[in-house]
Amino acid sequence: MITVVGTGTGTPVPEDVAEGAALVVGGRRHLDAARLPEGAERVVLGPLAPALDTIAEYVGKELPVLVLASGDPGFFGIVRALAERFGPGRLDVRPGVSSVATAFARIGLPWDDAVVVSAHGRDLRTAVNVCRARPKVAVLTGPGAGPAELGAALSGDRVLVVASALGDPARERVERVTPAEAAVRDWGTAVSVVLCLDERRALGALRTVAAVPEQPARWALDEGEFAHRDSMISKFEVRALALARLGPRLGDLVWDVGAGSGSVAVECARLGAAVVAVEKAADGVERVRSNARAHGVDVAVVHGSAPGVLEGLDDPDAVFVGGGGGDLPAVIGACARRARRTVVVAMAALDRVPAAREALTAAGFGCDGVLLQSSRLVPLPGDVTRLAATNPVFLLWGVRTQVIDKGVDE
Repeated sequence: MITVVGTGTGTPVPEDVAEGAALVVGGRRHLDAARLPEGAERVVLGPLAPALDTIAEYVGKELPVLVLASGDPGFFGIVRALAERFGPGRLDVRPGVSSVATAFARIGLPWDDAVVVSAHGRDLRTAVNVCRARPKVAVLTGPGAGPAELGAALSGDRVLVVASALGDPARERVERVTPAEAAVRDWGTAVSVVLCLDERRALGALRTVAAVPEQPARWALDEGEFAHRDSMISKFEVRALALARLGPRLGDLVWDVGAGSGSVAVECARLGAAVVAVEKAADGVERVRSNARAHGVDVAVVHGSAPGVLEGLDDPDAVFVGGGGGDLPAVIGACARRARRTVVVAMAALDRVPAAREALTAAGFGCDGVLLQSSRLVPLPGDVTRLAATNPVFLLWGVRTQVIDKGVDE
């Protein structure tokens, strides 16, 4: 058997388990802290593959193996790799308290409504976008993806709780800092987990399903559910297809360029994405913010004109471009050069379609589109109904088909 013991957050290694081990594998601090048999071979975890190969040698000789891990080793831990290599039936897992549970306990908050994301050995941008979108997030950190890097990417409306050396009475520290403060600190190697909180919403509502963010029961909401000016809003039929092509999800960053009322931005945020809405009119900026507040979502609003104002923004996964104007091809081109996955464009004017399509294909996107024409049921006196046509809208979408060298294009 391979016995996997979660430790490091105050959980001791059972003496009976340690005594019989022929091989002990773990991080250096776990090996140093445990009472281990003198004759056992010790392997300090670094790269995982060599450690798994050594474990395989002992398993082949039917010698007992002890693996020491942090907290709960089945929660973003080594149990996955061991189960894949040796099968779950060969594992005896004895979990400790996870660093996430311990960190939330230290600050007196429940965490059944928290989203947990790992940045250990992964692209930090996913964790950043989850922190932007959700009010309560736990980030498991790693080299190059710690509190400083996380703080540098986030704005001041969040608080970071940095928990270090959890379970070590002499070294444990739990500190509340702003993202700006986190960005300029050297946090060392003892960080256990970082909590990212919107403290106004940190004590969330009672949950039935843990960890999974609640999904909206409806989308493509009626126009009447948004504040807008003179019907200048994407109709729900258009939004329904735009959302389907954008595919907003937790961990994504979406731009809504020419946001107007922000209806697309709000809908993407309701579906879990981090969202930046770009709007050039001052009253439009306030309208987007008001609509985001009304629907209980976070939308970062940038006041300015595209394409120039886009330069300082992080690269998006998907972009929605609304409105028109003579600079539309330049705006689409700028968005397409930055988008990782897709760009969706809504236009009312037929004359703008060829240039928009060319801007997408020139940036390496496959392009498709439709003309959306819909007629809605409208009641009339006498218990009868008529059809009322909405204005037709062209919807184009581009999906990236090739990697563009941004060093050349930008």
